[in-house]
Amino acid sequence: MKIWGDIPKIPGIYDRQQNVKKINGTPAAVSRKDELSISGQAKDYQAVLRALKNVPDIRQDKVDELSEKYGSGSYDISGRDIADKIIKSVIDRKV
Repeated sequence: MKIWGDIPKIPGIYDRQQNVKKINGTPAAVSRKDELSISGQAKDYQAVLRALKNVPDIRQDKVDELSEKYGSGSYDISGRDIADKIIKSVIDRKV
């Protein structure tokens, strides 16, 4: 397709040159020290973790009590109770 005639302002845009100013320098960078801040929630978690580390994994008083009952022959649990606990633990894992 050929367009006859002069399209206004098009030649003026391409013929014009613009001056670009040079940058003489950049502002000096200010150095700052790194800073660390811990939220209140994180401090609470740290306190709880420290407290949990002091709690023993084995409750020795319960172990001693059950050992004494078993040793004396007074430790008696029905098979139905054991079966109920096993079924409950299986159901809880699936959910």
